Amino acid sequence: MRNKNIFGFLATFLIFFIFLTGCGNDSDNATEDNETTETKTVTTLNGEVEIPTNPERIVDISGSSEALLVLGITPVASADGDAYNTESFPSYLEGQLDDATIVGYNMSDTMDIEAILAADPDLIIMSERQEKIYDQLAEIAPVVMIKNFDNDWRGRLTYIAELFDQEETAEQWLADYDSTATAIGEEIMAANGEDATYLAILTGGDSFFVFVDAGVGGILYDDLGLAKPENLTEQDGVSLPVVTIEGLSEIDADHIVVVATEEDKVNLENNSVWQSLSAVTEGNVTFFDSSPVFTQSYQIIGKSTLLETLREELTN
Repeated sequence: MRNKNIFGFLATFLIFFIFLTGCGNDSDNATEDNETTETKTVTTLNGEVEIPTNPERIVDISGSSEALLVLGITPVASADGDAYNTESFPSYLEGQLDDATIVGYNMSDTMDIEAILAADPDLIIMSERQEKIYDQLAEIAPVVMIKNFDNDWRGRLTYIAELFDQEETAEQWLADYDSTATAIGEEIMAANGEDATYLAILTGGDSFFVFVDAGVGGILYDDLGLAKPENLTEQDGVSLPVVTIEGLSEIDADHIVVVATEEDKVNLENNSVWQSLSAVTEGNVTFFDSSPVFTQSYQIIGKSTLLETLREELTN
């Protein structure tokens, strides 16, 4: 009789232990599920959208991948390829997006939907430029549609930082960038004179695109604080002003920064009008390869890495 009581007690204890263990596992699983499914509501161009609080697999096709990297977030797929080779990331990002898949080019209005689906995202960031594929993307994962920030790279970083509650990180990054740019600008002015003027152009055959409020021009004038030539043409919107070689001669700059392919560089150096420009005769011309510098001059990390290169080139 005593043995039966012992066995009964052991059986009851075992059942109770199994029950407690099962409850514990259920509790752990529930906690894990809550962590992975925790969401928040954000306001986008397409209205309020519920997104993961801590997304782990972000696909960015909006042109904001470098803003994400600044915030310590690496997308699993991106559309931030080099403008001159859109199937590859620009060389200055080597080691930072090596595991990311390229699913298109951010200036395009469409993307490789199958590649985005294969990336298995839990969040997609797109721009209004790609609005026509919004419904397709929304079937894959929550979508944040942002405006086309175009030349407003600071606004882009600020918005992306707000999206991930990292405003302080963005503010500190911008403060560090501005501090570095100011110091480099002062060094360049000390080397060439405070009144020296600078012109930045992109070659395009017989035409020249002038960087005024964007790209290399934005860095020279807005960030480094260098002087513009008196006859510099105005920029209206996103598009760069276009001038002929004769138009370049009317913009009398002391220093010229040229973004060009190797072929365009050779053609330019063989042009008699080009050879007559004062900056050319004085040896004050700096050539940069179109790839990656064109893209580099528009992007957040690209700009920060280009500052030092400009210092080296414009102080020697």
